[in-house]
Amino acid sequence: MPLSHKTHPLITGTLLLTAAGLLSRVLGFFYRIFLSRTIGAEGLGIYQMIFPVYGIFFSLCAGSIQTAISRFTAADPDHAKRTLLSGFSLSFAMSLAAAFVIRHFSGPLAEHVLMEPRCAPLLSVMAFAIPCTSVHACICGYYYGKEKVSVPAAAQLFEQMIRIFTVFLLVSVCIEKRIPVTVSLAVFGLVAGEAGSALFVLIFFLLFHEFHENTGRSCRIGQSSIKNPLFRNSERISDLSGNLFSPMSALLALAAPLMANRLILNLLQSAETIMIPERLTVYGLTRSQAVSTYGTLTGMAMPFVLFPSALVNSLAVVLLPATARHQSAGNDSGIAAGISMSFRYSLYLGIFCIGVFTVFGDVLGLQIFKSQDAGSFIQILAWLCPFLYLATSSGSILNGLGKTKLTFFHHLVSLLIRIAFVWFGIPEFGIRACLWGMLASEMLLALLHILALRRIVPCDWNAWILIGKPVFCLLCALWLFRLFPETLPLPAGLPDFFRTAVQILLLSTMYLLFLLLFHRKQSPAAT
Repeated sequence: MPLSHKTHPLITGTLLLTAAGLLSRVLGFFYRIFLSRTIGAEGLGIYQMIFPVYGIFFSLCAGSIQTAISRFTAADPDHAKRTLLSGFSLSFAMSLAAAFVIRHFSGPLAEHVLMEPRCAPLLSVMAFAIPCTSVHACICGYYYGKEKVSVPAAAQLFEQMIRIFTVFLLVSVCIEKRIPVTVSLAVFGLVAGEAGSALFVLIFFLLFHEFHENTGRSCRIGQSSIKNPLFRNSERISDLSGNLFSPMSALLALAAPLMANRLILNLLQSAETIMIPERLTVYGLTRSQAVSTYGTLTGMAMPFVLFPSALVNSLAVVLLPATARHQSAGNDSGIAAGISMSFRYSLYLGIFCIGVFTVFGDVLGLQIFKSQDAGSFIQILAWLCPFLYLATSSGSILNGLGKTKLTFFHHLVSLLIRIAFVWFGIPEFGIRACLWGMLASEMLLALLHILALRRIVPCDWNAWILIGKPVFCLLCALWLFRLFPETLPLPAGLPDFFRTAVQILLLSTMYLLFLLLFHRKQSPAAT
């Protein structure tokens, strides 16, 4: 049994991250409901508008360095601690400078960049989260590279719990003391969650990390390392002395292009975020209506669509170092197996989500958020799911293969299409043009990633297994589900949402049973 566990780190890591991700999303789901009813759709819109600034500075200070630490650690585990210390020193120094810039220029950033002066006090508070994300990201990058995902998984869950507890506590105090509840409370929760997760991973690393590194060269860096510049850099790190700045320069050499790519993409995403409320005013909405519509889309509908992606996101996180390791060993079959598995589960989940969200979307929007618009958005965004999940997993594999420039170009094209829909479409068709743009861009992004992988790694993909089987199983499950009475025999007094949740669980069970049935029927033929 221990051997079996060791031989499947990809599956084990994915399951751990998925379990933590699902529990975190369940908590976050109810947290979103609480926020929507506490600060309203307009408050959610204002809260969501600070995240472009957050995303830009995260990409500069932490995101790319985390990826570099993960890849170097996977390539050269014998010198992982030195890699982590180098990356952390660089990331934390940059994050302190970023926090100062955000606090000092919060007013101009809100008024002239976000076009929303009400975001100024939120940015001032949010600045304190940047150094915390640096600590969290660097240490988690180290553990991802080591394929010890239990620590990042626990930190993710801990962060969500601290955030929710903080906001609940602050809202309770405000209500008790008759203080107005404002959007700032949600930002205080964000900072508290990041600080809690940073403290958690730091304490865990200091208490349980094995501080004595092996002096020998990693057996994973062999002749095949020459295929990838990443591993040539890692080999140089192995030969370096204790000088902190040498591995730091190697890390920066890998992180800098990633940083530039992410910065450009975050700038474009920020432009899209800022444009949506502005173009909605051109469509004819007031500023308050535009921000409320934006809040309904990003704070209510999108979390529903992204909720099932915990599995795909977890798989994507684990795929990057695993793919890099297979490439360093020249193991094309291992890469092909990872691609096949990620595509299969991405499509199984994405196709099922189309069925769930198109059937139950309008009901969920009304029952949970008391919003007809949220339900309509959920039904339209349902068609996004398979392409979104495919793009996430395939993009992670491409990054693991060192094709970061290619993935950057694909994301750039995808974002430009979304921006074109926002700029030209919203004044004519309203917020629906934004939804159509999301769908078109994700379809193109998934297609570009898949075509790129086909050129790099030879892989046989069975269209029936990937698409035909889940579609057929979904149709069978929906047909069988229609035979059940609409009013299930549940205890009286249950909220309507719980009845809908039971119906979704019933449909999910039928879908899984049909998938298992076809899998069993195909197994003898395969053998």
